[in-house]
Amino acid sequence: MDLIELARQIGREIQQDETYIKMRLAEQTSEGDTQLQEMINTYNMTRISIDDEATNAERDMAKLRELNTQLRQTYAKIMQNENMIAYNNAKQEFDQKLQRVLAIIQNSADGENPDTTDCIPSGCTGSCSSCSGCH
Repeated sequence: MDLIELARQIGREIQQDETYIKMRLAEQTSEGDTQLQEMINTYNMTRISIDDEATNAERDMAKLRELNTQLRQTYAKIMQNENMIAYNNAKQEFDQKLQRVLAIIQNSADGENPDTTDCIPSGCTGSCSSCSGCH
């Protein structure tokens, strides 16, 4: 089996993993929550209004402050929604597992022993120059 087929096999295994399935189910539940979707729509429309007002040559600062307040309040409501909380928790759990898989692959490609490497850099910024190493 070549590397590409092995990667495809890993992809199939990821989609069978309990954390992936849990995340997808939470995502579907969130998408089916009409109240949550209405709040997300309101949030997005408010962001557009803020962008429009901010780029307006004769912008109304009071209106901009009001829109920013509305945006923060809507965001807070979204993040308090039980389905959004469940989705965020499930996504975080899946992302941690995926980071571990990717770290094992990357460390192996860097010459570490694939059977023993299991390092997940903490606080990864995406820039190796700021990496404090494995913890």
